[in-house]
Amino acid sequence: MDTKIILSEKEMPTKWYNILPDLPEPLPAVLHPGTGNPVSPDDLKPLFPMGLIMQEFSPESYIEIPEEIQNIYKMWRPSPLIRAYRLEKALGTPAHIYYKYEGGSPAGSHKVNTSVAQAYYNKQEGITRIATETGAGQWGSALAMGCMFFGIELKVYMVKISYEQKPYRRVMMETWGAECVPSPSKETNAGRAVLEQDPDSTGSLGIAISEAVEDAAMREDTHYSLGSVLNHVLLHQTIIGEEAMIQMAKADAYPDVIVGCIGGGSNFGGIVMPFVRDKIKNGKKTKIIAVEPAACPTLTKGPYEYDFGDVAGMTPLLKMYTLGHTFVPPPVHAGGLRYHGMSPLICHLYKLGLIEAQAVHQVATFEGAVQFARAEGIIPAPEPSHAVRVTIDEALKCKETGEKKNILLALSGHGHFDLGAYDVYLSGKLQDYAYPEDMVKEALTHLPKVGA
Repeated sequence: MDTKIILSEKEMPTKWYNILPDLPEPLPAVLHPGTGNPVSPDDLKPLFPMGLIMQEFSPESYIEIPEEIQNIYKMWRPSPLIRAYRLEKALGTPAHIYYKYEGGSPAGSHKVNTSVAQAYYNKQEGITRIATETGAGQWGSALAMGCMFFGIELKVYMVKISYEQKPYRRVMMETWGAECVPSPSKETNAGRAVLEQDPDSTGSLGIAISEAVEDAAMREDTHYSLGSVLNHVLLHQTIIGEEAMIQMAKADAYPDVIVGCIGGGSNFGGIVMPFVRDKIKNGKKTKIIAVEPAACPTLTKGPYEYDFGDVAGMTPLLKMYTLGHTFVPPPVHAGGLRYHGMSPLICHLYKLGLIEAQAVHQVATFEGAVQFARAEGIIPAPEPSHAVRVTIDEALKCKETGEKKNILLALSGHGHFDLGAYDVYLSGKLQDYAYPEDMVKEALTHLPKVGA
């Protein structure tokens, strides 16, 4: 049996999969923050190009990937599916573990699958500048690369704690021509308001989103771009799952368990959507596990309510599991998972029982990451390390029961720019953060009153 299942470029899927038409119940409407009515495509035109807006609401099951995007994708796609023989041996498990590895892209993660697409559609509409936010820097660096390919100027608001923890991600962005500032910043009203209340704020994705949306709204030449959460972002990531379907078939190993991390939901959604399609249409019983930090447990602890996607309340209202848009998560090293909400699409699948969720602590996460690195060689980013932890746990359950399950892991990127976090762990200084129940309780008092 081969260690790597590799597709040729000719086998790369040429269409993104849109799960919206296949859902057993329709996705709850996105609401206008001012009127409370469902948003229309025209409501989103100040922020996004129409090509992306139409994808957000598309009734089509499959959307053709433009040839120009396909040609750029071929720099790193198709990505390999790898059998984790050495990890299986180290665990002594009868389970077969496969991981879909997205760390081979120039930016080091899956984010480029949508950053290139978003830059392309903005270029088609004549946009010359984009504003965005980033947590750990994966999205900011990916969009910097995408904008570079299409000659678009980029301004990135990077969550301050990650800006300080991960300086080389900032350097990547700047190398590709983007400007990156720590958020909260003094450059926007939203940022200044946060700093006035808390000059030492470590920031959050919600704050950074407010800054980027405000930046885009203030300039006619600028659009906003989001690296997760929205339907069109998850759509672009489904090329991961479509490839994985082909590769698992070549390995004659349909997954019994699929594991991925969730912050906003893009990598997880990207790999699982085609398999969820199989659950809905063909009755497959695959166990699909979304893994989040115990310090920011959106699905496992949050109520399912309408909430803003940002701190300042500038975004449309999304029906999602939320910890409250004013909640600032503890500064865990998985910066990309420090988000108060979640993709409405992922939340809907969870509500329908098509997926399940687990929350894991930071120290246990890094224990799993180091165990994976010492078996497979790849040092995973802190975000997918959460999924690594649960993958190992699932494989150990198989060791106890003797079950020979096929486990598919979404390994969304490498941790080469996260070695500071590994240093803290290896030196014995890494700490777990308790679930900040009182902070969440206070934040939930600020949920918008929808339909009141």
